[in-house]
Amino acid sequence: MWLILAFMSAAFLGVYDSLKKKSLRENAVIPVLFLNTLFSSLIFLPFIILSASGHWLDDTIFHVGTGSWGEHKYIILKAFIVLSSWILGYFGMKHLPLTIVGPINATRPVMVLVGALLFFGERLNLWQWAGVLLAVVSFLLLSRSGKKEGIDFKHDHWIYMIVGAAVLGALSGLYDKYLMAPVSEGGVGLDRMLVQSWYNIYQCFMMLAMLMLLWWPKRKQTTPFRWDWAILGISLFLSTADFMYFYSLSLPSSMISIVSMIRRGSVVVSFACGAIFFHEKNLSAKTLDLALVLLGMICLYIGS
Repeated sequence: MWLILAFMSAAFLGVYDSLKKKSLRENAVIPVLFLNTLFSSLIFLPFIILSASGHWLDDTIFHVGTGSWGEHKYIILKAFIVLSSWILGYFGMKHLPLTIVGPINATRPVMVLVGALLFFGERLNLWQWAGVLLAVVSFLLLSRSGKKEGIDFKHDHWIYMIVGAAVLGALSGLYDKYLMAPVSEGGVGLDRMLVQSWYNIYQCFMMLAMLMLLWWPKRKQTTPFRWDWAILGISLFLSTADFMYFYSLSLPSSMISIVSMIRRGSVVVSFACGAIFFHEKNLSAKTLDLALVLLGMICLYIGS
């Protein structure tokens, strides 16, 4: 069951990335990101209210558990990590081709494995090391493909932002498993809907502060904001993808390394959208890079 949910999450995540790219074209980043967090919060607010005011959602997968301040502090940290990743990722995606961003993001499972190696003392087997090596090779080849489009991986700060977003995303994945793992297994044991509902709300308030303090005073001097219905689609597809992701992680037999790897399969959807709808260039070389990333993911799957 958790594998099916992970694959469904990947499909929705691929569409989310494509809608995000569309909404950011010639548009102000901070308002788009604020509206994303606002709409996502509005999606989950009814579940919070119904769960707290009665028994409407008791014994359903949409029930939001109650949490103490001690538990909410963990969720606020989760919101900060994710929002930092999103800010870097949104700015990077606005200025880079989707067929470059997708394969870089697809290396997150490798980062999760390296994180497990460094922080949890896990040992990688030969298959997993092969997956890590293929990810490194694909990244180097991707940098060569980028040069043909005038993108220098060593000196392009948009590339650094995407890489930073991927690192923070991998950290968030490790943190998710810690938050929802039972206390008996060394985790916090938080309710998955509590985490997903409230981290969206906390992000919304954080982005509101950024909107008012950073963007609004200088809005006439920067890229203007324009409404695009893809902005609403971002929230709908991301919320659905995350719901399936958190539900998958909450199941007893789920493995964060496998779930993270499958979710990065969303790169196939976003890559196809970049080619079909955004008419991006140099696709033959990038397809080889993508194939190496996917091969590395298969090695991770076998090794795990």
